[in-house]
Amino acid sequence: MLTGKIRNDIDKLWEKFWTGGITNPLTVIEQISYLMFARMLDMQEDVAERKANRTGKAFDRLFPNTPEGQLLRWKNFRNMSGKELHSHLKQKVYPYFARLGKQSDQADGLGDDGSALQALGHIGEYMQDADLEIKNESVLTSAVEMVNDLPLTQSDVKGDIYEYLLSKLTTAGINGQFRTPRHIIDAMIELVAPQPTDIICDPSCGTAGFLARTMEYLNREHSSEAGIFTDEDGNKHYTGDLLEPYREHINRHMFWGFDFDTTMLRVSSMNMMLHGVHGANILYQDSLSKSIKEHYPEQEENFFDVVLANPPFKGSLDETNTNPDVLGLVKTKKTELLFVAHILRSLKLGGRAAVIVPDGVLFGSSKAHQQLRQELLDNNQLEGIVSLPSGVFKPYAGVSTAILIFTKGGSTERVWFYDLQADGYSLDDKRTELKGEGSNDLPDAIAQWHKYRQMVESNASASTINTLFGDKRKKAFVVPAEDIAANKYDLSINRYKEVEYQQEQYEDPKVILQRLKGLEREILADLDQLEGML
Repeated sequence: MLTGKIRNDIDKLWEKFWTGGITNPLTVIEQISYLMFARMLDMQEDVAERKANRTGKAFDRLFPNTPEGQLLRWKNFRNMSGKELHSHLKQKVYPYFARLGKQSDQADGLGDDGSALQALGHIGEYMQDADLEIKNESVLTSAVEMVNDLPLTQSDVKGDIYEYLLSKLTTAGINGQFRTPRHIIDAMIELVAPQPTDIICDPSCGTAGFLARTMEYLNREHSSEAGIFTDEDGNKHYTGDLLEPYREHINRHMFWGFDFDTTMLRVSSMNMMLHGVHGANILYQDSLSKSIKEHYPEQEENFFDVVLANPPFKGSLDETNTNPDVLGLVKTKKTELLFVAHILRSLKLGGRAAVIVPDGVLFGSSKAHQQLRQELLDNNQLEGIVSLPSGVFKPYAGVSTAILIFTKGGSTERVWFYDLQADGYSLDDKRTELKGEGSNDLPDAIAQWHKYRQMVESNASASTINTLFGDKRKKAFVVPAEDIAANKYDLSINRYKEVEYQQEQYEDPKVILQRLKGLEREILADLDQLEGML
């Protein structure tokens, strides 16, 4: 959590960008990202210099040790005047990012500690087309001052800063992509419970919300008492000190994100870096394209332990360019169906996924819809479906959605359903946070899911499970797979949920009419009395 001061500083800067003519929130985030990147490069060089001074060993410099090279460093250019600063960033610093990106690509062949560029992960690659779009010199000066004051040495605070910036994204992309609310992401991560040994993927990663929040979840779950501290505002911070044995795996092998929007790749690379993951595999690739077999053949099938995703809902693809193996699972042009099929293929046997889908996937009557649902139930374990209220994705979209939770392989015995009525926020365009009883079902959904999973993992009998989850009038209940198969594999919660109707007793209409006449007489008597007083 951020302190109030940092939030206020970011809000003020955001307003300056707005009044300075930059109104696209993604452009604002991108421009702040470049400045944060420039400062972090300088911070990294500082650390390397101090280490070299202590050990007396030479080190791989990020910046040439020349007057011109050293002027590319944050600490040496941040105090320039507005006009000079603008020219220096546009003509020297940002072009240097492009060269750095190429050096970073070359550094991938070096050992784990062979170059300081290794620690930059893939981010340098996406900085190659960085451009300064801040025309207003006072806005630029203010942006540099604010970025200089941010506490970028604290990894968990860095992540919170970027999360807060990303929370200001309020526009949906033309391909149906939009920002997933962070509390929904957190709930999905809790449902899947990733481990520090897992390999995790988001095939349509956007700003890398699922991956970054997974890192935060791991920090929370793997911090000792000594690794948890509270700031002056009472916010808890988790250092993830118990993750040290897995740090190499986390930095280089755990996280994979694919997208074909280079702006999103740049933002998501920065997001992962700020969440303390140096070397996340954030890669340019359309996950549904047949080119994935050429570029990432290993990751395309039987590779991931966990997939977390909110794939684009709308749009249809050109079949000639779609991965033929995915089309083999489900013959369709609909991206929401193709993504679920792709995720199934990319999981290892026993790998698990939580995926947001539009309700149409659950009850669509086309052959492709039924084919995919049959594949999920008959040849895999469709474990749970959480039905979400229709306003969850406002103001981007009002579509009704659900979370599918499934494991690759085996077959489905029963499906656990949860009817989520409230997510803690108003279901209108404002999405105001709500307090009080009945305003948030997410904690109960997670608790009920963990109860159910404990029963399944302890091989509880069907009758034992039914004692707790057999009542279809409750929010959480189970449905046998054979009942679903008998209903054309319909997975809509309304197909199985039983609504309890309470009988209402009404008075006889003649009695009601008599009461109305009596009231009418009383009114007329009062009017007569009033008339007599005039």
